[in-house]
Amino acid sequence: MSSLARPIATEVVCLWDHGMFRTERVNGFIDAVRHVWRVEGTRGLWKGAGTSLVIGVPSSTSYILIYDHLLNVVLPPIIPHEPTVPLVAGILARSAITSIASPLELIRTNLQSTPLSPQNPHTLRSVLTSVRALVRQRGVVSLWRGLGPTLWRDVPFSGIYWASYEAWKREFSRHGRSGAWVAFVCGAVSGTSAALITSPFDVLKTRRQALVMSPSSSHASSSIPFLLRIIRTEGVPALFAGILPRVAKIAPACGIMIACFEGIGKFLKHP
Repeated sequence: MSSLARPIATEVVCLWDHGMFRTERVNGFIDAVRHVWRVEGTRGLWKGAGTSLVIGVPSSTSYILIYDHLLNVVLPPIIPHEPTVPLVAGILARSAITSIASPLELIRTNLQSTPLSPQNPHTLRSVLTSVRALVRQRGVVSLWRGLGPTLWRDVPFSGIYWASYEAWKREFSRHGRSGAWVAFVCGAVSGTSAALITSPFDVLKTRRQALVMSPSSSHASSSIPFLLRIIRTEGVPALFAGILPRVAKIAPACGIMIACFEGIGKFLKHP
């Protein structure tokens, strides 16, 4: 939906208009939303949502359970420095889940960065056909293309997020504050800061995955040269393209997720 999806120099939105694929220049996130809404309607803003749910629900559940087990059972006897425990737990949990879910994430990126058409109807069959073609052309390993940039984004994000969240929660606890609203605020603030720090790797990951699914692309370079090429051709601001919609999504999502987790956890502990 923006320049994050393809390595192009200007900020554009990709539209599927009356059977033709075209691009239009936009001025930021709000303008891009208006363009998509006008041409494709509400459904255009939710491309790939089904696949996102297929990926998100089991992976998020597994991720939070692995993190909680590492935080409370596995790591405390090994790491004596308490503030370091959530950092390491977040890194290990996210590394495992991201590696497992990487092929599904590649499919989701493909759905969101390609237009809906009779030849590409965004159904389960069309997705599987696209995946089979990719495997035939480039091998099974290609399903994990972009895993490196994804790990670079998600692993630091997870470590920063959980270390920040636990620190904020301890600070609120010292002042006698607790509850779902505290968890929401701590989660939203921590998610925002982590998203800002890891934004360059989000750009790198999305462009690498969109590139590998493009039929016209031969191969994608390794992460560091690709990152340097973006800086050289488009400048440092390109590494923060799309930061507004990313933060707008991540801040409330992180807050709601951790508030629900903390609330349900307390309910189950004290029936």
